[in-house]
Amino acid sequence: MPKQPVRVHIFNQTYTLLAEDGAAEVQEIAHRIDDLMVSIAGQSSSGDSTRIAVLACIHLADQLREAEKKLRAFEHKSAAISSLLESALSDSPQE
Repeated sequence: MPKQPVRVHIFNQTYTLLAEDGAAEVQEIAHRIDDLMVSIAGQSSSGDSTRIAVLACIHLADQLREAEKKLRAFEHKSAAISSLLESALSDSPQE
């Protein structure tokens, strides 16, 4: 599928991005980033857009790190459950 240009607005700037999966997802992501940057700007005494963008990146990186930690914990639990099931099935009488 060819990439399609999508225009988005983030923190009073317009960007044209190329998207393979459709404009709706890209626009939703851009809207979330805009909301985050506006929120950070509202709590900051600095109006510097670069500083606000860096703070937004740090916030998003922290969210990603937390999600990765949860995923790893889930993978460990899933492996443990799988092991228990395999053990239980191998111990059960065969028909």
